[in-house]
Amino acid sequence: MSTAVVSTVETIDIFTLSQARRVAAMLDIDPQRLSIGDPIPRGWHFAMLAGETPRHALRSDGFPGLGIPMRQMDRPRLLLGQRSTSFHGAVRAGASLRRRSSITSIAEKTGRYGPLSIVKVEHSLSGDGGESSNQDCVVETQTYYLAALPSSTGATAEAQAKSAAPALATDGVKKVVAPDDLMLFQYSALGFNTHRIHFDRDYATRVEGHPDLVVNGGLATLLATEFVRTDLGKKLKTMSARHLAPLYVNRPLTIFAPRLSGAGATLSLIDCDGNLAAELVMTFDEL
Repeated sequence: MSTAVVSTVETIDIFTLSQARRVAAMLDIDPQRLSIGDPIPRGWHFAMLAGETPRHALRSDGFPGLGIPMRQMDRPRLLLGQRSTSFHGAVRAGASLRRRSSITSIAEKTGRYGPLSIVKVEHSLSGDGGESSNQDCVVETQTYYLAALPSSTGATAEAQAKSAAPALATDGVKKVVAPDDLMLFQYSALGFNTHRIHFDRDYATRVEGHPDLVVNGGLATLLATEFVRTDLGKKLKTMSARHLAPLYVNRPLTIFAPRLSGAGATLSLIDCDGNLAAELVMTFDEL
C-alpha cells in the first residue's frame, strides 16, 4: 500500500559561510579557502537538510528526519536504503535558499525479517530571489527502511546477508579511508542528525545489534563524492546510491571505481571484510 504526500516542510534559509567552512574543516580542507559567494562543492548541501524536529517529537532511536520529521510508525529501527541526487545549479556560500522537503510515499511490505515500512522523502533546494529564483539547484530523493529491532535469537546486523564485492580490477582507481568517531560526530553535528547509532555506542550495540557505531550513509556518500571531486577531478552531475550493508567506525573503507569515463563512473564502497556496502552510479558535468 502506498500513500500520497503525507507531510511537507518549506523553509527559507542561508547556507552560511561558517557552515561551508565547517564542512571543509571536517574534510581536512583549509576552511579559509572559501569566501562569501563561492560555489559550494557538490555534495556539501547535506548541511541544508538538517533536522529541526523538537526533542519531544524525536523517534525512539533519536533520528529527527533529514529536513522533515520522521515518524515512529511502530518501526523502531531505521536505515538509509537509497539516495539519488541531481545538481542543476550552484549553491553559493551566503546565498538564500528555499528548501522544500516532502514525504512522498510510505509503502508497507514484508521483508526477510518481518514487516517493513519503506519511506521516500524528496528535497529540493532552489534560489530565493535574484536570477536563480524558483530554479532548483539540487534535487534529492532518500529512501528509508523502517523495521522492528532484531530479536536476541535472530540475526544481528553484522550477520545479515551481505553481497560480495567485485574483484578489484588492476585498471581501477581506489582510495582507502577510515571514518573515525570524531568524523562521525562532526558530520552528525553539521546535519543536526541525532540518530543514536552514530554516536551512542551502547545503544548501537546493545539495542540494535551492531558491532560498533554505524557510519552515516550520507557521510559514506560524501566521502565518495569528494573522491570524485578531489582525486579524479570530476564535477558531479547526478548520483544514485544503493546502501546494501552497514559500515562501521574505525574500519577501513575502500572507495573503488572500476569503470571510469569522461561521462561517469560506477563506484563501489567495500568494507574491511571485502563486502559490498554500497554502489554509486554517477554522471559528470563538463568542468
